[in-house]
Amino acid sequence: MAFSNNHTLISRATKVVGDLHFTGELQLEGKVTGNIIAENEKDAKLVIADTGVVEGEIRAPVIIVNGKVQGNIYSSKHLELAAKGNVIGTVHYHSVEMVKGAQVNGSMVNTQQQATGSLDIAPE
Repeated sequence: MAFSNNHTLISRATKVVGDLHFTGELQLEGKVTGNIIAENEKDAKLVIADTGVVEGEIRAPVIIVNGKVQGNIYSSKHLELAAKGNVIGTVHYHSVEMVKGAQVNGSMVNTQQQATGSLDIAPE
């Protein structure tokens, strides 16, 4: 991601009720009750810290989850589920990285597979 001045922090003591639309990078340490949506930006990044909580749908190209998400996730580029990440809902991803300790209680859907209709496994 190219450097940009669009960095937003929602601190631990902050609670947002309603949909949140962002560009650039959003760091969430507090709680959002509503949907989080990246606005027409292919390099937008959402980072949910270990204290972060989302109750709603998330749509962004790059998403890192180290907190709790109760809702569906749509990542068009890369999704990272960190050690303290806990997701309850369907996870739609293009590429995924899941660290030991991360939890997903729901389905995981590879959007590449949906687009092509087949599963392509490439060696790393």
